Amino acid sequence: MMSGQTPILVLKEGTKREKGRGALSNNIAAAKAISDAVRSTLGPRGLDKMLVDSMGDVVVTNDGVTILKEMDVEHPAAKMLVEVAKTQDQECGDGTTTAVVLTGELLKKAEHLVEQNIHPTIIAQGYRLACKRAIEILDSISEKVDITNHATLAKIATTAMASKSVSFNRDQLAELCVKAVTAVAEKTEKGYTVDLDNIQVIKKQGGTMTDTQVLEGIIVDKEKVHTGMPTTVANPKVALLDAALEIKKTEIDAKIEINDPTQLNAFLQEEENMIRKMVEQVKKSGANVVFCQKGIDDLAQHFLAKEGIYAVRRVKKSDMDKLAKATGGNVVSKVSELTADDLGLAGHVEERKIGDDQMTFVTGCKNAKAVSMLIRGGTEHVIDEIERSVEDALNVVAVAIEDGKTVTGGGSTAEELAMRLRDDAAKVGGREQIAFESFSEALETVPRTLAENAGLDPIDIIIDLRKSHKAGKITSGVNVVTGKIDDMKSQNVIEPIRVGRQAIESATDAAVMILRIDDVIASKSSPPPSGGPGGGMGGMGGMGGMGGGDFGED
Repeated sequence: MMSGQTPILVLKEGTKREKGRGALSNNIAAAKAISDAVRSTLGPRGLDKMLVDSMGDVVVTNDGVTILKEMDVEHPAAKMLVEVAKTQDQECGDGTTTAVVLTGELLKKAEHLVEQNIHPTIIAQGYRLACKRAIEILDSISEKVDITNHATLAKIATTAMASKSVSFNRDQLAELCVKAVTAVAEKTEKGYTVDLDNIQVIKKQGGTMTDTQVLEGIIVDKEKVHTGMPTTVANPKVALLDAALEIKKTEIDAKIEINDPTQLNAFLQEEENMIRKMVEQVKKSGANVVFCQKGIDDLAQHFLAKEGIYAVRRVKKSDMDKLAKATGGNVVSKVSELTADDLGLAGHVEERKIGDDQMTFVTGCKNAKAVSMLIRGGTEHVIDEIERSVEDALNVVAVAIEDGKTVTGGGSTAEELAMRLRDDAAKVGGREQIAFESFSEALETVPRTLAENAGLDPIDIIIDLRKSHKAGKITSGVNVVTGKIDDMKSQNVIEPIRVGRQAIESATDAAVMILRIDDVIASKSSPPPSGGPGGGMGGMGGMGGMGGGDFGED
């Protein structure tokens, strides 16, 4: 195979390859660029970004994960930071900017260490040790919170919305978020679980932010099917049908031969009788409101209206599930099997006009395990940002109830962790100690960024903050309004423990992964070969051998 001096092409033509220090610094530069892009949005004094996509659609937000999702990120290392933000958002719903900024800072510190000829694996080990210790400290300084403690839960929701454009109305929105989450929280053996799918968030342009409300029940974005039906029904008995109130068409093509008009009449009469029977079955069950997941025939609409039954058709499955949870009814898939036991109860069902649309409100449900939040606002962009802020608040309240632990915000927890990790670094020993210290310094980027965004001197703030924490004031953080160091607990700046824990773990994982990359092989983008996984992949397979120097391995 190696006879003569014939060059061996292992990689496909056009493939770019970058090795060693160059690959690492390039990846770190990309990660830092992403981190710097969202850095200015952190904290109550953070500013918003306006993102315009290729279609010209505009998004105005300071939500870290939204910014990164909307940005069209190309670089593979930068994509890893977008993943960090997405994970943070899925797990906690808040702290996305913090997680990304922290990842960028960890990589910045690592770059200095690599320049001092400290091996990336040593740095990775030091970071892992520091991360583990940071989580232990975080646990030890946390405080308990309970589902009955509405005041603390409202403070958590307020903190999540403090940096958003809705901060002016955050107290009212926080109360609504706590009300919604505590309504759908379900008790288990180990505590509480909250499924946020049971909170329906509906946006309607018009009105003001203060018109936003939470309803103990469900809003169905549909109108009644017939004008002759009542507009409101008090103390309704609700039937939930997963079956069509119409004559089914046959599966196979059927041919019916009719020879004289009387047969046609009998045929139509029978069709009418079948529909009438369905409606009679609904009435017999005692239902006076029907939500149908499928269609309702014109004739069925007429009969239902005559009986004074309120009906809605083609309701989404997700809405049907929520209606079942809110009213306590069962979704029935056969009309003939509908009985009084399957009906759900509510206080009121009515059709209301919100903006330009007619909607059905099912309200006053007792012990509703599904609720609705109707968001109002002046413009479409405002409503979208309110929705993002509310979802963050709902998430943090939910994770606080599930975990039952909180810590203080405003950079206070990050500074306490940094100080304690610095004290522990001496015990680590070896070269990992330097990486351990760098990790503690990286944590200080949270209070430093808060100070920078508020137009304060970050050096003075960090010095004052360190002094305060050395004196044993664990909850001292940056008050961005007064520009001084303040007790975050008395300022009601409280976060669930999961936000900090997830941010530290995700940031460490991403930083370590990027640090361990010393070879970037980017194949030339080309249309996939028609002959299956051959072509480009063959070159990629050989590549594995290149690193280890064993060409026969493939």
